[in-house]
Amino acid sequence: MGFEGGVWKVRGRQEAIGEIVIDEADFPCLSGSFTPGPGFADVQDLFARELVLAEDEDWEAWEEVHDEIRRQVSLISPDGPVPEFLLHIEGDRAGFRWSDKPFDDV
Repeated sequence: MGFEGGVWKVRGRQEAIGEIVIDEADFPCLSGSFTPGPGFADVQDLFARELVLAEDEDWEAWEEVHDEIRRQVSLISPDGPVPEFLLHIEGDRAGFRWSDKPFDDV
């Protein structure tokens, strides 16, 4: 699968959170421009908190926020949903690591 130029969708339970157009690929890490959708406002604070906790290296609290993001958000590649991911959204940029298998199995 070629990644650059691909459009990945970020979905919430009820509506679109946004789209990521990939412009940097270093598998399994991808990043690109993020365009928010109608559901982004519902999770925006979670993503902001996740970034602050990572910067502060508060990994226990970060894990809790990451788990909440995973409960509320799904990531869909051009080929379909991915079962495991770590997603960061900051402004108009998003970056993520993904796997087609749970991270514990990788």
